[in-house]
Amino acid sequence: MTSTRADRLQSIVWAGAGLALAGLFWALGPILTPFVIAAVFAYICDPAVNWMVERRVPRALAVLLVICGLGLLLVALSLILVPMVYREGVLLVRRLPDLIEMFNAQVSPLLLARLGIDLQLDAAQFRQLIADNWTSAQDIVPIVLGHLKTGGLALLGLVANLFLIPLVMFYLLQEWPRILAELQRIVPRPWLDRTMQLINDIDRVMSEFLRGQLSVMLLLAVLYSAGLWFAGLKFWLPVGVLTGLLVFIPYVGFGGGLVLAILAALLQAEGWPLLAGVAIVYGLGQLIESFLLTPYLVGERIGLHPLAVIFALMAFGQLFGFVGVLVALPVSAALLVGLREVRNAWFASPVYLGERPPVIARDADE
Repeated sequence: MTSTRADRLQSIVWAGAGLALAGLFWALGPILTPFVIAAVFAYICDPAVNWMVERRVPRALAVLLVICGLGLLLVALSLILVPMVYREGVLLVRRLPDLIEMFNAQVSPLLLARLGIDLQLDAAQFRQLIADNWTSAQDIVPIVLGHLKTGGLALLGLVANLFLIPLVMFYLLQEWPRILAELQRIVPRPWLDRTMQLINDIDRVMSEFLRGQLSVMLLLAVLYSAGLWFAGLKFWLPVGVLTGLLVFIPYVGFGGGLVLAILAALLQAEGWPLLAGVAIVYGLGQLIESFLLTPYLVGERIGLHPLAVIFALMAFGQLFGFVGVLVALPVSAALLVGLREVRNAWFASPVYLGERPPVIARDADE
């Protein structure tokens, strides 16, 4: 009886703490972005720091090396992808009139013959539209720089966040063992074993999902890029990398990448062989992701259904903005563990089993 009351009290305390944290998160949402980004990166990088510490590298040095390596990787990706995406985007816009002419020559007759739909697009008008707006479109960089100069406070905030993220990461990674020990020390002793079990379950779910999904993203970026290059697509690198990175959101990465690849193939105007190559690459990529990478690297035992992932991203984004998107999946993993505990408690409850509650039985005996 005492154990049952203690479990109920513990559940009430944790529920109250969760509601208090959610309220605090809501109130401080506008300033939490750099701290949340730093916490997510710190959690992902913690195994690398621990690996270096086990090999007698001082923890402060290990943290510094990991942060520098992550920063160099992000800077390299930005320097490679941003100019390339901009350049390829300009080429795509320039060749869109060719796509319209191809549509009028190949697709429109089929629509008229099979469905009776007469659809003709004016390629000349579209070319004129691009010509009229091309100069102003190329001036977008000076316009953005001008806004940054006038919005000095916003620019200062951006720079401060860029410096704050690695600083917060450093302190989190450096003090992580001490933080865990302090949290473990303040938990009431009767609740310690159960609390640590819940924390370990949450950590297992989060680590398996986040780190496994990161591995899937990187491997699929390489796979799609290599496959599109082999198929002969000129825009193979930006399309392949974007497809791999967007795989984090179920169905969006595959669907968005496939649309971009088909559009690029049509603009390349090399006929059906290139389109068939793109279809084969994305078909094989989806099979490899579904039957090989995701089961082995992420694990179906985690229990985060793709629809639950999409709902969590949209719901947390609606409630908390960009910060909500960052914490949607970790919080969902923690909630998943809590829901499993609630489900187990329900299946073991006297109401579900059709038994009289112990309190009622004791009163009857008295």
